[in-house]
Amino acid sequence: MGERFADLCKSKLGLDESTTRQAMQLFKESKSVLLSSMSSLGSGSPEEIERFWSAFVLYCVSRLGKAGRGKEDGGITLCQILRAFRLNIVDFFKEMPQFCIKVGSVLAGLYGSDWEKRLELKELQANVVHLSLLSRYYKRAYQELFLLNDAKPAENSAEPNAQQASDYYRFGWLLFLVLRIQTFSRFKDLVTSTNGLVSVLALLIVHVPVRLRNFNIKESSSFAKKSDKGVDLIASLCEKYHTSEDELSKAMERTNTLIVDILKKKPCPVASECQQDSLSFIDPEGLTYFKDLLGEASLKSSLLILEKEYENAINTKGELDERMFANDEDSLLGSGSLSGGAINLPGTKRKYDVMASPAKSITSPSPMSPPRFCASPNGNGYCSLKMAPITPVSTAMTTAKWLRSTISPLPSKPSGELLRFFSACDKDVTDDITHRAGIILGAIFTSSSFGERICTSLRSTNRIDAIWTEQRKMEALKLYYRVLESMCRAESQILSGNNLTSLLSNERFHRCMIACSAELVLATHKTVTMMFPAVLEKTGITAFDLSKVIESFVRHEDTLPRELKRHLNSLEERLLESMAWEKGSSMYNSLIVARPALSAEINRLGLLAEPMPSLDAIAAHHNISLGGLPPLPFQKQEHSPDKDEIRSPKRACTERRNVLVDNNSFRSPVKDTLKSKLLPPLQSAFASPTRPNPAAGGELCAETGIGVFLSKIAKLAAIRIRGLCERLQLSQQVLERVYSLVQQIISQQTALFFNRHIDQIILCSIYGVAKISQLALTFKEIIFGYRKQSQCKPQVFRSVYVHWASRSRNGKTGEEHVDIITFYNEVFIPTVKPLLVELGSGASPNKKNEEKSAADAGPYPESPRLARFPNLPDMSPKKVSAAHNVYVSPLRSSKMDTLLSPSSKSYYACVGESTHAFQSPSKDLKVINNRLNSGKKVSGRLNFDVVSDLVVARSLSDQNGASAATADIATKTPVKLEQPDC
Repeated sequence: MGERFADLCKSKLGLDESTTRQAMQLFKESKSVLLSSMSSLGSGSPEEIERFWSAFVLYCVSRLGKAGRGKEDGGITLCQILRAFRLNIVDFFKEMPQFCIKVGSVLAGLYGSDWEKRLELKELQANVVHLSLLSRYYKRAYQELFLLNDAKPAENSAEPNAQQASDYYRFGWLLFLVLRIQTFSRFKDLVTSTNGLVSVLALLIVHVPVRLRNFNIKESSSFAKKSDKGVDLIASLCEKYHTSEDELSKAMERTNTLIVDILKKKPCPVASECQQDSLSFIDPEGLTYFKDLLGEASLKSSLLILEKEYENAINTKGELDERMFANDEDSLLGSGSLSGGAINLPGTKRKYDVMASPAKSITSPSPMSPPRFCASPNGNGYCSLKMAPITPVSTAMTTAKWLRSTISPLPSKPSGELLRFFSACDKDVTDDITHRAGIILGAIFTSSSFGERICTSLRSTNRIDAIWTEQRKMEALKLYYRVLESMCRAESQILSGNNLTSLLSNERFHRCMIACSAELVLATHKTVTMMFPAVLEKTGITAFDLSKVIESFVRHEDTLPRELKRHLNSLEERLLESMAWEKGSSMYNSLIVARPALSAEINRLGLLAEPMPSLDAIAAHHNISLGGLPPLPFQKQEHSPDKDEIRSPKRACTERRNVLVDNNSFRSPVKDTLKSKLLPPLQSAFASPTRPNPAAGGELCAETGIGVFLSKIAKLAAIRIRGLCERLQLSQQVLERVYSLVQQIISQQTALFFNRHIDQIILCSIYGVAKISQLALTFKEIIFGYRKQSQCKPQVFRSVYVHWASRSRNGKTGEEHVDIITFYNEVFIPTVKPLLVELGSGASPNKKNEEKSAADAGPYPESPRLARFPNLPDMSPKKVSAAHNVYVSPLRSSKMDTLLSPSSKSYYACVGESTHAFQSPSKDLKVINNRLNSGKKVSGRLNFDVVSDLVVARSLSDQNGASAATADIATKTPVKLEQPDC
């Protein structure tokens, strides 16, 4: 393998001696890891593993090595690596995280502890997803607006000029890519990129020949915005694509400047000598026309100039040739999905799992496949312009519209009511709060946070980035003040007073609120470089800290779009499944107080969180000016924690959020919170872990918070156990045994979760229960089923953390990552065997007496009997059978109440009821049999009419004589439309 790798580096890739030497060094130092991981990459075949490993080594060297990245310096791009080893992007990003886990220590030794940040793997993956979505968005939009085949024959040819028509399409995409490189930062957010793409579409509408249009400018409903001079193109495009007129105008200015600077085209006054057919019936105000920009003579040369400009840019500093996204046939795109929670995009379908993230994931079967088109094509075979499909890009633009219209107009200072709350504290905290907000938001929204540029040929680039950063900072600040005011109002009503000193003077609470506001702004714009949990690192808090304000934040912002609620929900799910269990989580600072027996293991593994950095430290690290303000009182306390604290100052307990736990905590964090009227004040969520909680019978805040946290873990485990057991077609009895085992592990062997993923414990529990139940179920079958779950990440079963004690039976010591089977045999079974023995002897429902005696005589007398599986909320849609792709959505409770109300339920028949008026089921069966047995021929199928929700709602309102209610019900129960993947 080493010889083949060295030969490929020199002969096929033509790397220089320095780069080849670095690649060979990394290859040799990671050889031992490779030999122990031969079955953990791809399909497990030696030939495929060799290709993956070689590609990963070269990519790490190209990003982290000392050699220059440009071709002239012996550098190599990711595209070259993928083509050399016959890999595609999807497979590369699926397997690369596993390589990083295995070889992390080697990379740290060769390239420093910051190797992961410099590798920029997550940013590059998110960029690939964005470009994939944007390319399909562009293709759909282009095919709505223009024909891909020119019916007019070219000169000296009887054939239609299809090549030139496709050149217009290629010109638009290439112009967009150059615009991204020249004008934007290296990794730009999705909303800004979409604005640039729409500006390109506007330029194409003005310059592409009218004969290629797929619309009539005078009659199209997509261009309904008109002035006295004709169609207002900018306003119409803004309405169609949910962009801001101001932002689109700025994007068009940058596009026009690019054409002048690179293509050397001179704009001419649109309203005078440059009148063209393409400008007929269009208001020229705000538009720029370039004569002969897309003429037959200049189109080819313009394409060549843009190609050269783009190639120079990516050769200097670039990993991917983004031109390939316009070509669905490119082998590098591959098939499959970039899933696993790494990226969260709005509009993508998810069942339980999100967006990791940061923020959460493409869960469609094939994110790189060509986009679907509308169901109502016009005569030319293309979509009509009447209804734009809902896509992740359009959903992101809609969410950004909420931020623009609801939050941006707000003042950037606390309102009068909020200032009254600030001044009502024991000491006026106004200066403290505004000072803190400026520092924390300044640390989050810095130009360096959003990547560097590949080229800087335009002088205005730095200014554009600075303006964008300041706008996002102001949006986060306004959202923070808005939600804080709502929270203060609610807390004052609970406490019957305006003195909220304990809450408003709590440093950690404010940082969590600011972080949550900033995260929503970043999630709205779909930034690539500041994906969750980057906001936590900037603010100095942990994911466990942030979880304490998520529910309250959603509950106190009524206008929050559904996609942002789902984003916060996905963050909470990521926290529960793994992030709260990672080393350095503040959860351990509460757990060590609530469960003193676990302190030895927590300290042995070094899991406690470090103290929260002071504002001075954050300001100094990010070079933020403090504006000459004197040191604030709370800053002096940062490094002198209270006597009750455990290493970290002001470590908090979690607010008792039973509403989330008991109901629908993993679909919508706010849906059921409104039912609760007696939530404890927010102050209790941020109190010291060792402080008694008056609202919980005197138990410590740590005990209250950990109790709520572990109950939410149990709820999430129940949802995932049910999903996987249904897929594996296991019985209800087995499902309940698995759940009972996981529950007992949570309560009695909590340390099994330390530094691990909840799914690792679930997989092992299913296999353990299968063994004691004598089921013919292999670990391979369990993993195969788990791979099909929406939250699946390969590293869950390929890389399980273990910390071998000195007395371990295999003789190993220290930290290591092993596969799930090794973890099961070496760690899980020795720890859980007593629980499995107890479960096996007393879990059968037909042996109640044995169950009681086994529970009494077991090694854990306090352990509960076989836990009853909780009533989980019905997921929508729910799979009816594991063997068939049949799904059923449950009837909404609102409709159930309407249908089953005393005045209307007699109008409807349920399964098993009579199908004829005043008839019994037995008589109905006779009627059916007589009909089928009669000599008459029954044509066609039995008519099982499907009545829509709207029809049912309308009939009910007619029965009640309430015509006004019909419109209300109709708006609240829309027909659910299947969303396309992009």
